[in-house]
Amino acid sequence: MLGAGPGRQRFSMPDIQTWGLVIAGTVAALVCLRLFWVLGRRTGHEPQPAPVRPAAPSSLAAPPPPVTGGNGLLDIQLADRSFDTQKFLAGARDAYGQIVTAFAAGDRARLRPLLSPDVYAAFEAGITGRTEAPAAFARLNDARIAAAALHGGTAEITVAFNAEFATGAVTDVWTFAREADSNDPNWTLVATSGDLPE
Repeated sequence: MLGAGPGRQRFSMPDIQTWGLVIAGTVAALVCLRLFWVLGRRTGHEPQPAPVRPAAPSSLAAPPPPVTGGNGLLDIQLADRSFDTQKFLAGARDAYGQIVTAFAAGDRARLRPLLSPDVYAAFEAGITGRTEAPAAFARLNDARIAAAALHGGTAEITVAFNAEFATGAVTDVWTFAREADSNDPNWTLVATSGDLPE
């Protein structure tokens, strides 16, 4: 049996557990410190993240045509809850084809309901005064809203058309109008120009 003489030191069970915890804590601290030095330091040579590029639009769905007109379109939509910009543009494209085709054919009866009296008079004078057939309409490349406004109860929308004729490309700027509270959904061509509104 070992005694507790002057050259011997006694250790109790709690002292051994305490030392075990201190040693385990020291090892854990050294491991964490080592990980910090290896993983946590910035050297200035870290790889930069690759730039994120938006996905390319699907080629199956054509993007809607650009639309401007700002507050004018909003005013028209507030005055006429049935107004839809894309439906209007589709109708304007159709009207353009009908009008230039009817003008080339000299079809006054077809033109009359599509044009305001002033525009009809100008088209009629053009038909009467021409000495040779106009260039044949080939296709419409683009149509976009260039301006929109609500004047009293009258909605006016200006559309820029880019079209191909037998003689080359042409840009026509036409303004359509209708009464916002009218039950008639049709728009009338009220002005033509080759210049975009400023």
